[in-house]
Amino acid sequence: MNNKINYKIAAVGLSILMSVGLISCEDYLEKVPLAELTSENFFQDELQATHAVNAIYAHLRSFNVHVFSYIGITDIASDDADKGSVPGDSGFLQDINDFTFDANNTAVNGIWSGYFQGVFRANQVIVNVPEIDMDEELKSRLIGEARFLRAYFYFFLVRTYGDLPLIDRPLNADEYTQSRVSKELIYEFIEEDLTFAAANLPEKSEYPNSELGRATAGAAKSFLAKVHLFQNEYQEAFDLAQEVISSGEYGLYADYEAIFQREGEHSSESIFEVSTVALEAGGGSSQFSEVQGIRGNPNNGWGFNSPSDDLMAAYEENDPRMSATIINDGDTLPTGQVVQADPNMGENARFSRKAWVPEVPPSGFGNSGANIRLFRYADLLLIAAEAANEIGNQTQALTYVNMVRERARQGDDSVLPDITATDQATLRTAIWHERRVELAMEQHRYFDLVRQSQAQEVFAALGINWIPGKHEVYPIPQAEVDISGGLIAQNPGY
Repeated sequence: MNNKINYKIAAVGLSILMSVGLISCEDYLEKVPLAELTSENFFQDELQATHAVNAIYAHLRSFNVHVFSYIGITDIASDDADKGSVPGDSGFLQDINDFTFDANNTAVNGIWSGYFQGVFRANQVIVNVPEIDMDEELKSRLIGEARFLRAYFYFFLVRTYGDLPLIDRPLNADEYTQSRVSKELIYEFIEEDLTFAAANLPEKSEYPNSELGRATAGAAKSFLAKVHLFQNEYQEAFDLAQEVISSGEYGLYADYEAIFQREGEHSSESIFEVSTVALEAGGGSSQFSEVQGIRGNPNNGWGFNSPSDDLMAAYEENDPRMSATIINDGDTLPTGQVVQADPNMGENARFSRKAWVPEVPPSGFGNSGANIRLFRYADLLLIAAEAANEIGNQTQALTYVNMVRERARQGDDSVLPDITATDQATLRTAIWHERRVELAMEQHRYFDLVRQSQAQEVFAALGINWIPGKHEVYPIPQAEVDISGGLIAQNPGY
């Protein structure tokens, strides 16, 4: 998955250029002339099928999927983070922070473009690989991986924009402009893909170490549990989460801070994460960490996505997760370096420790090969806890939420006492709080606030005009609305 792209299949869809790079497992210097491979003649054998699936994974590292726009509409939009960096740099992210953005915002456009490119890559595999004469077990697995990844892209898109074009295959030239279907139909589509993936993918333990990072049956079921949670389908969410928990495939990693360091990559807690690697030749890393890295001394990033005062105040006294999540100006790093933030960042400059890496990578290729954690076992336990509480099973809810708190104590029984509330409303609030501090700066908070119907109250307390009936979703990129000839309507209020 970390090898250099050496050929491309390009197509246009949804009024945007979607080019798909297929990754070779051959030597980085071997290149196939672009003219020899097209979407019509590429899918001929097992190796090409594997390359095509690897290309979908490679897209997870791209700038418009898990970098600038991604942290903008998740963390920076929430009460967990401010824009960061220096005043005037990337003002479109300040607009996201302040909810003054419009349908021409760079982050809004970037997510649409990046995630639909991912859908296109997945569709190429889903349509073409079934026709290849190859090992049937591998074929089913590769199609399952592609359908898992298509579901992942659509799940992010539906929470971002609501109703969407439903693209289940590569489009012909006269089909590029598609109307939107209801978010309910999109969710059904996502569920179908994840159900197929769960039935056709191996468990994590069945992959060799060289294949860690590929989608698994447990990852598909975990995402399906979250998909049901976002639709308030609590029994379904609980049952699926229970199935994954009882599988024994995952467990809480003992050292919370280490989850986000090298030793925590693909650990027992990892349900799904994006694999990256820093290569001298480039092509395997991501700028996810770079854009959030320390701006100043040591200088290994741009300083965006700065943990907020509000997040700092959310932690209970002496919660070890605060120092494992936030780097403050003046902190001493594990490397022995003392943080000296760029003075232009102002007072109380902060950085995400979960995105920090100690090494400075080869210039120009992103901030090293730090993996991007997308789904942790702690998240699944908290999904199970919330769903259990909503279906009236407070005993099980307390078991799961307190498992997360016990690990968070890091052996200090004087902090983070077990939650004991059995009143449903009180326990719900406690679980939501636990989600915030456990998963802080991991790009979950904004979507949670909307799902929980807390957004208006939370942002009002921060002096931000979050408008019900509008800000539950972001606007459709205006260029897409304009070019659609009326097929794509803009979201209300934009």
